[in-house]
Amino acid sequence: MNEHSVNEPGVDELWMEEALRSAQRALEAGEVPVGAIVVCQGRVVGRGWNRNLSDCDASAHAEIVALREAGRTLGNHRLGDCELFATIEPCAMCAGAAVHARIRRLVYGADDPKTGAVHSVLQVVNHPGLNHRMEVRGGVLAGRSADLLQEFFRNRR
Repeated sequence: MNEHSVNEPGVDELWMEEALRSAQRALEAGEVPVGAIVVCQGRVVGRGWNRNLSDCDASAHAEIVALREAGRTLGNHRLGDCELFATIEPCAMCAGAAVHARIRRLVYGADDPKTGAVHSVLQVVNHPGLNHRMEVRGGVLAGRSADLLQEFFRNRR
């Protein structure tokens, strides 16, 4: 459960590319460009991108959308054999949802110094008071994830 544990070389980056494609969909829709996928046994079972504005839903973050789809796909709210890939460090809501879903492994891109709930601001994932532990790897394609977000906010100014 080391934050810097290593999976098969290059596999995390390939899945993160898929999450970045979802983030691009958010960008095209005028949403904050965050994307997420849920992978189970080598296949994508959930895909999401930020939909807060289009769905008029504060909970429609990329990770939540992907977790909901994965639950429907697998027919279970427990996703213990799954990995969550997100382009940015999950917020408290998304980190909490991943814990409740019993995600086995979280892989994310850029740190989020304002709302990150893995280690930047809060420690929801692997909090000592909670009963679920997940393996975490941060910084996967972090530069690309951060560039996408910075471009979006730069263009809004």
